[in-house]
Amino acid sequence: MGTNTVEIRLGELADIDSWMELVETVRESFPGLETREDMEAHRNTVLEFLRRRSAVCALQDRKVVGALLFSREESALCFLAVDAAWRRQHIAEKMVGYALGLLPPERDISVTTYREGAPGGAAARAFYKQMGFQEGELTEEFGSPVQVFTRKR
Repeated sequence: MGTNTVEIRLGELADIDSWMELVETVRESFPGLETREDMEAHRNTVLEFLRRRSAVCALQDRKVVGALLFSREESALCFLAVDAAWRRQHIAEKMVGYALGLLPPERDISVTTYREGAPGGAAARAFYKQMGFQEGELTEEFGSPVQVFTRKR
């Protein structure tokens, strides 16, 4: 499975079912996706991001293996996930790079991720640091402690 077979592009409404199949496989890593109602609400959120052309996906044979939601208004990355079988192939890096090109170049970019010491958070924190994000404010999302990371432009 080489990354040369993966296409990075803006998501389309037709990608929603495959997108949600990916989310289903990673949902235990994301606060706020615990129940069926949470997943239905997330699906509606993804559809809205797809309509606003604020969703990037990585596809392999029309299957979504990476997903990224971003906000132009808030200059923020909102959700990032890569299928476990496709990790360590620079897919997240390519999706973030693609999204950065669509965000306002004059504004800093923020993302929220695990706090230091959180179970499962080390890889995400290391990834954002490698991408040039710096640690910032400690806060909460969906009742979970998180930290804001910012990338200066």
